[in-house]
Amino acid sequence: MNPIPTLLGALACLVLSCSSAATVRDDAAALRAATAVESARSPAPHLSRAEFVAVPPLSSVTLSPDGRHVAYLVDQGGDARSLWVLPTAGGHARNLLPRTTAQQARWSQDGKWLFLQGARFVSSLALQSGTGIRIELGGTTRRETMMVDPSQPAALIVREELRSPARKRWRIVRIDTRGRRTVLREDSLWIHDLTLDAHGNLQFLMRYDGRDAHLIERMEPNGRLREVLRWDNGESGSLLAGTARDELYLRSNFGTDLKGVMRLDPDGTLHTVHQDPRGEADLDQLATHPLTHLPMIASYRSIEAASYGISDAEPHVDAIRARFPHRVLGISIGAGPGAQWLVSSLGSSPDARWYLYDPRSRGFRRILAEFGRRSRLNDAVSAREIPFAYTASDGMRVRGFLLLPPGADPARVPLVAQVHGGPFSHNEDGYGRYDRIAQFLVNRGYAVFQPNFRGSTGHGRRYALAARGDFGNGRVQQDIVDGVRYLLAHGIGDAGRVGIVGHSFGGYAVLLGVTFQPELFKIGVAGSPPSDFAWLMRWNVDEGELGTTPGFDLEQMLRHNGIDIRDAAAMARLSAQSPLAHAGMLRRPLALVAGGQDERVPIRAVTHYAATLSSLGKPATLLVEPDGAHSPGDPIPREGYMYVLETMLHAHLGGDAPEAPSSKLRAYLDRNLRLVGPEFAGTR
Repeated sequence: MNPIPTLLGALACLVLSCSSAATVRDDAAALRAATAVESARSPAPHLSRAEFVAVPPLSSVTLSPDGRHVAYLVDQGGDARSLWVLPTAGGHARNLLPRTTAQQARWSQDGKWLFLQGARFVSSLALQSGTGIRIELGGTTRRETMMVDPSQPAALIVREELRSPARKRWRIVRIDTRGRRTVLREDSLWIHDLTLDAHGNLQFLMRYDGRDAHLIERMEPNGRLREVLRWDNGESGSLLAGTARDELYLRSNFGTDLKGVMRLDPDGTLHTVHQDPRGEADLDQLATHPLTHLPMIASYRSIEAASYGISDAEPHVDAIRARFPHRVLGISIGAGPGAQWLVSSLGSSPDARWYLYDPRSRGFRRILAEFGRRSRLNDAVSAREIPFAYTASDGMRVRGFLLLPPGADPARVPLVAQVHGGPFSHNEDGYGRYDRIAQFLVNRGYAVFQPNFRGSTGHGRRYALAARGDFGNGRVQQDIVDGVRYLLAHGIGDAGRVGIVGHSFGGYAVLLGVTFQPELFKIGVAGSPPSDFAWLMRWNVDEGELGTTPGFDLEQMLRHNGIDIRDAAAMARLSAQSPLAHAGMLRRPLALVAGGQDERVPIRAVTHYAATLSSLGKPATLLVEPDGAHSPGDPIPREGYMYVLETMLHAHLGGDAPEAPSSKLRAYLDRNLRLVGPEFAGTR
């Protein structure tokens, strides 16, 4: 036998082993360093629940393409907002609309109109006169906005569903600010995305073939479509812009692991324009040039938030990053004479600070400071998200975040695993995704662990597919358990005081945890939890709204992720591992919160599990918001969710005691607590 290959193999194994060990040591050292920083901070004051329920006053802050105005919505209470416009050259803001239910404001290409998007309408509003029209969405003709038309001074691109007894068809329509309609295409296939040339003609289309693939097609001069790229459910993407040379820019993970910015040449060659320089995260947000619509700024936020300039934007993004180190940035580019850029800088509180950046002088000027939050919830008292990695029990490197109470000894605080929903989603360090529940728990004295278990998105395709459908009491759940044990082994959290909370799939993980890992998890609080994941997936495909979403085949997507709902044996195995099938094993305190009109997890799935527990003599709490959707939306239901959390955790893990409920909250609890566990005996 030739000993050389054996020796080389042994050396390779040794090198890999040493490299892996070095990575683990580096991860642990970085976690210790970050933990020490949090321990050295001043302790945070105890804040009221109302501080965490309140929403920031500003929303939809957006820069006009010419960089001359900033539009924004100001909360007026309830579902009402006012619309304001601030000139970037200086001067006072102008109130364009004192009251609207619009949730988003978008500029026309010429910067002279605003499009206001509401739940069931979109309206146009002239910057100078304040006049415009209203376009109804939904209704008999299912209509939704796709984009502001980049080829026209002021128009929208709208997709309409044409319902007929024979088959569905879709129409792409341009609607200008006067209501004039131009039909660009009618098609039997769902048009997911499109680009337009400088004359407003269709250039590229991305269509769903109705089975398992998306097609990217170029519009030929004769009006026919020619396929240039096809991807299946394991890949994803969206179109950014076409050029005069028939190049196509897109965001995608086509042919690669991580999602980034790509360019498709006319000859079919695909180039990677930008990917995460660290090689760890998918592209999260992208800023484009307001005139060419080519990619200019790429942001990656699945681990530690970082933004990078592309081409001419690189030195400016470097300057902005230097001005706001260790902050999550949002950057919008203005184009034209004297155009400003808009920069948002976010720390660990829900409110961003807004600045205008002059690309000529590279100077900054703060704006909208008067809308700074007046409460005590700010960066000084909020927890910072600490990204870290750990090695699961099967050797896979898994990601997560840790939040610690400022100034506390991390070894002496209770530890709560907060599991994200989906499961095809992820926790991230990102602007606009402030986690009020995590910050609320930290303020009550708990260390919070947010696992991005295998199967989570944001870390590349291989990571997302690594779960292989093992969503029962198996590999995915073990990642959560391994992460908790990793933190405990490194001196974070009191091993005798560990809880688990989560919503949707996260709620399912809660039920698994208190059922199958009671030696670790002493308490569970589950929001909208499916008690049988296999049943829920079948229901969603056959009856739920996700199964009927145009341009999206839920069954195919699940199959690609290892869940074949038509495989009776596989579904039986998943159901056999469900919390519902093992309800008799539950011996830890549990609270359930659900919405009576939940469109993702039907209320009967939650009440059936609660009734099963009750019939077995298992004490549990059940809070149902009768008109509630998948997640609580209104202030009192949101506060009710938080009250249940802090009451349960305080009773069993010893965090801060809850403040007494207000008369409104008490009335809400009196009406909607369907099962009352011992922790709430005095509430009703």
